[in-house]
Amino acid sequence: MTLAEKILALHSNRDSVKPGDMIMAKLDMILGTDVTVALSVEVFRNMGAEKVFDPDKIALVNDHFVPAKDVKAATLSKIMREFAHEQNIPNYFEVGRSGICHSLLPDKGLVKPGDLVVGADSHTCTYGALGAFSTGIGSTDMACSWALGELWFRVPETTKVVIEGEFQPYVGPKDLIMYIINKLGVEGARYQAIEFTGGTIERMSIDGRITVCNMAIEAGAKTGLIAPDDTTRAFMKKFPDIEGVYLKSDPDAVYSQVLNVDVSGIEPLVAEPYLPSNTRSINELTGVKVNQVVIGSCTNGRLEDFRATAEIMGDNEVHPDVRLIIIPATPGIIREMLAEGLVDKFIKAGAILSPPTCGPCIGGHMGILAKDEVGLFTTNRNFRGRNGHPESKVYLAGPQVAAATALTGRITDPREVV
Repeated sequence: MTLAEKILALHSNRDSVKPGDMIMAKLDMILGTDVTVALSVEVFRNMGAEKVFDPDKIALVNDHFVPAKDVKAATLSKIMREFAHEQNIPNYFEVGRSGICHSLLPDKGLVKPGDLVVGADSHTCTYGALGAFSTGIGSTDMACSWALGELWFRVPETTKVVIEGEFQPYVGPKDLIMYIINKLGVEGARYQAIEFTGGTIERMSIDGRITVCNMAIEAGAKTGLIAPDDTTRAFMKKFPDIEGVYLKSDPDAVYSQVLNVDVSGIEPLVAEPYLPSNTRSINELTGVKVNQVVIGSCTNGRLEDFRATAEIMGDNEVHPDVRLIIIPATPGIIREMLAEGLVDKFIKAGAILSPPTCGPCIGGHMGILAKDEVGLFTTNRNFRGRNGHPESKVYLAGPQVAAATALTGRITDPREVV
């Protein structure tokens, strides 16, 4: 079996499963956020449920429209807060102690290798970075999951991506996953698991793996997975009371397709509007004027991303015509940035630091684009109108390209400014 099949077999109490099997599987964690919980609460009550199956296996996170941008956003958070208190859910994360969910849960030890995780957010696939099968669901399915502690799945096929080689300078995990999405297309792995393997992945940090697995859904995938290894074990040592299940695919596992990638040939990349798969080499887009740069989100809001940003920026200042918004994914990451002097460095350069929020990634707040404005974001989607006005444009890139662009006011190869 593949890694995905093994996890689903384990949670459905079967010796084995194969693609196409319909199963009921026990859940280890159910994630809800401020924008998805309110509908689930309504469904939960309408179906006659009174108590969640296990309060410890539910996480409710304020992250999308927080701090509340208006009365509607405040009301959504209030409904979630009251439900958490009513159900005695300990993993409720209030503003100030919360963060962007897909960084927060791993850093709080709420996801472990071998877990089966669902969340009412499409980028729940991020937790595959720790060797968990994690996938997004709708609010109705979340309500059922709260009540029952299990959910139905159709066992997916698996696409295997074998990644070898060493990155060029100023090329990293974001460039890699955009390259893969370009090769597969936005539906190339539809309802499949993508298993990322190879020497490059084995050498990659958890921060980098989070970036890669986060965007698996942009190729249509059900989940993205990396087999847990010594790097995973080192990360999990922060939680000595938590034991995961360290699984890997069998040598004779069957894959629907295999994609081989040599990262040594990948240049810094940028995805043009209006799809993450519209990937181009930086040299094809150099010179495009940009009004706003956003560095952060569940894709690139971790310490490693901000270290890369600082390396490119040096002691230079942000271009006077550019708004540079820095969005760390969690309060813990902010503390790490403060300890390393990164916050002071960015503010001196002319950037502004946002509290942890999805904010401009979903066109919520903290940096919405006006008509005809152009942004370069390290987020995961650039659909028309997602980040602001329908006639605005967003290009996607990694933190190195974003930092260089913030300095020059135009899409810039980081090798040009270092």
